[in-house]
Amino acid sequence: MFPYFTRIFWMVAQPVSVIGLLLVLGLVLLWAKRRRLAGVSIALALLVLGLCAYTTFAYVLVAPLEARFVRPAEPEHIDGIVVLGGGMDTDVGAARRSWELSRSGDRFVEALRLALRHPEARLLIAGGGSALNPGRESEAEAGARFFEDFGIAPERLLLDETSRNTEENAVNAKAVGQPKPGETWMLVTSAFHMPRSVGLFRRADFAVVPWPTDYLATGHEGFGLKLDEIAENLTISNVGLREWVGLVGYYLTGRIDEVVPGPMPAAPKT
Repeated sequence: MFPYFTRIFWMVAQPVSVIGLLLVLGLVLLWAKRRRLAGVSIALALLVLGLCAYTTFAYVLVAPLEARFVRPAEPEHIDGIVVLGGGMDTDVGAARRSWELSRSGDRFVEALRLALRHPEARLLIAGGGSALNPGRESEAEAGARFFEDFGIAPERLLLDETSRNTEENAVNAKAVGQPKPGETWMLVTSAFHMPRSVGLFRRADFAVVPWPTDYLATGHEGFGLKLDEIAENLTISNVGLREWVGLVGYYLTGRIDEVVPGPMPAAPKT
């Protein structure tokens, strides 16, 4: 039920939807001759539009999430690599019987780089179909075609084709990968998504080495105007707000132990 709720909620709560709903509300209030309330509603819509589309608000949102985990030194030996879904356009890929990377496709590119450098590692693709479109091809299937096209042997691939959200990614990845004590497993996902992912993998008792990729911000942005990439600003605002809402929602429902999970403290020296 939770995967369906989160997707339906975000269809309404994302910035573009909020702007549209506020404008519709403003028009209804004008029709009802509630001019003052209509003005407030329209002004709020313009405020959200201005903030998300014409400023660096989006980058200020994602920067602290992306800074939460820094890539460590690359291990000499890797037993497994988990790459989370979200980087494939499965509709186009299925229609073309190929694969198409989406804006988060760096997840798959970086996982491929690690897999080529570490031929001993198994490669687990964690990504099922859409919760709201159950007939859609899974990202695990599309990802398998991607990796095989670049020479990764099919016997190295492990597929989780049923997970519908990050929580299920973690639980299913452990069941499919069956990691053993002492093994080194890398977790590859977008840097903004890494805090929530690590929190959920910890809850699933699957020890992973965070390997963030797909950065959206430089980390040096302050708040100000950004007028040259309006559509991109809106898109990244959507990504950042969704991730923060997800973190708070997962924390309040007891799915993660911190609002923004971070690196584990170093063990005290004895």
